[in-house]
Amino acid sequence: MDFGTIAIQVLVLVFSVVFHEVAHGWTAWKLGDPTARDQGRLTLNPLPHVDPVGSIIVPLLLSFTNAFMLGWAKPVPVHPGRLRNPWNDHPKVAAAGPASNLLLALISAVLLGVTAAIGGRLTVTHAAAPAIEFLMQVWKAGIGINVALAVFNLIPLPPLDGSWILTRFLPDSLRGGYERLRSYGMLVVVGFLLLMRYTPAGPLLGVVMNAVISPFYLVANTVYRFGA
Repeated sequence: MDFGTIAIQVLVLVFSVVFHEVAHGWTAWKLGDPTARDQGRLTLNPLPHVDPVGSIIVPLLLSFTNAFMLGWAKPVPVHPGRLRNPWNDHPKVAAAGPASNLLLALISAVLLGVTAAIGGRLTVTHAAAPAIEFLMQVWKAGIGINVALAVFNLIPLPPLDGSWILTRFLPDSLRGGYERLRSYGMLVVVGFLLLMRYTPAGPLLGVVMNAVISPFYLVANTVYRFGA
């Protein structure tokens, strides 16, 4: 993977994880918890959000292995007790992050189709051709990275977003033991990533990712055919 492609993917990833965290904070604010707003975290400025390891180092390492580009930002602070209905609202706050990534993937798909349609009307030697190619790479990265972030964060492993959603529906007899996994923090996720890397479960996750990505490329192709 060349440096230009890596740079595009890292930049798209940083924007996407920041958007993801802002979505959590904004949803919490609308449901009664203004903590993220009060701490200045409802901003797309990456500086308050970027985690040097999760937003920069891990994505760069992954880029050299041709793995799905994944990463994370500093979690926005959410105090469930300040939500109007913590039992029902906290899962909504958790779901807002992956939902925001799917929204970005959809926007990227539409823009990919529009850009491809414009590019199709230009001659190969047209001065705008490099810009078209650059934008095509950005929108393709926007689809792949945001789908990967959405699917990965919906995996029900603490501390990922999917774990908060699952907790809402677990019976009392299982919830306590499941919640104890949170004390291990990202070690659970690291273990899961190693499992994906060295067992057949990894290709299976890749199949799921590709299945979710496919409809977005269908959208891009539909937009392209409409504008061509």
